[in-house]
Amino acid sequence: MYLSGPLVLGLQRLYPRPARWSPLAGLFVMCLALALSSFSTTVTQLVATQGVLYAIGGSVAYMPCILYLDEWFVHRKGLAYGIMWSGTGLAGFVLPLLLEHLLGRYGYQTALRAWAAALFLLTAPLVYFIRPRLPAPATAHLRPFDLSFVRTRRFALHQAANVIEALGFFLPGVYLPSYARAALGAAPPAAALTVLLVNVASVAGCVAMGSLVDRLPVAACLLLSAAGAGAGALLLWGLAPNLAVLYLFCVVYGLFAGSYTSAWPGIMRQVTAAAHDAGARAVDPTMVFAWLAAGRGVGNVASGPLSEALLRGGPWTGKAALGYGSGYGALIVFTGVTAAVSGMGPFLCKRLGWL
Repeated sequence: MYLSGPLVLGLQRLYPRPARWSPLAGLFVMCLALALSSFSTTVTQLVATQGVLYAIGGSVAYMPCILYLDEWFVHRKGLAYGIMWSGTGLAGFVLPLLLEHLLGRYGYQTALRAWAAALFLLTAPLVYFIRPRLPAPATAHLRPFDLSFVRTRRFALHQAANVIEALGFFLPGVYLPSYARAALGAAPPAAALTVLLVNVASVAGCVAMGSLVDRLPVAACLLLSAAGAGAGALLLWGLAPNLAVLYLFCVVYGLFAGSYTSAWPGIMRQVTAAAHDAGARAVDPTMVFAWLAAGRGVGNVASGPLSEALLRGGPWTGKAALGYGSGYGALIVFTGVTAAVSGMGPFLCKRLGWL
């Protein structure tokens, strides 16, 4: 979904009338992918349906929300984005519990088919409300595939920080349950609660960050997110003596790291304003978002093999205390450092006059 953003959103900007119905088309593809995955008998089939087809449908359905939200909100655009993204964290808390119940009671085939039907019936009526504010001619001057802004120093520095943040951001969501079981002896339900706490805390974090980015410079907002996430990983996860402290880390990480993307409207505003001040051609702010999303996708993909390398051989096992000596120490440090750098970098660049 992340990587396809520039292409999908660019095409929807070029063809605004068909884009009005792309949420419904994307939703149909998503539900079809879920239904087809219920017939999967191999990993390849599962990857093709849930990994590829579902992601394409999700991108087609989701991108008009970005396209139109940017038109409907101006003064409180950050808050609007933050509220929208908080829905991801809320779904990440509710849906795993629901799907686990369905899987345990009915099996994966019935559960996937039932969820595909429910997703379509619950979401399709909402497509009516996803509509543009401006008529198509009003946005005709925007050139979505004019990538001159991508080559500017301002965007490049923000993109570099964005990719660095993404390299570490997804790791706790993948490894916290296994860490809780292996290092703290948690039972499976208690271990799974770690990810649920991250997701539910990110709901409040996204809304708060969205409100802040409307009032404060984006560099300060990114620094706040990075400081909380980095300190949480290094001090709470790395030094967690028990499950209670690990849960505290999950809440802190969800609040601060989960809110990072809610600062993107500030970057969008900064990049488009710089182009305007320089007398350059108008920059489409939604394409700034799309390329930030693509950069996050690069970090997400790269974090998989990186995390395997960090865990290989159980580094520091028996040579350090608490979480650092659990075999996950290098991964914990990597998570904390990437989070800290992603916010300190833009802040220092701002102080040096580079942003």
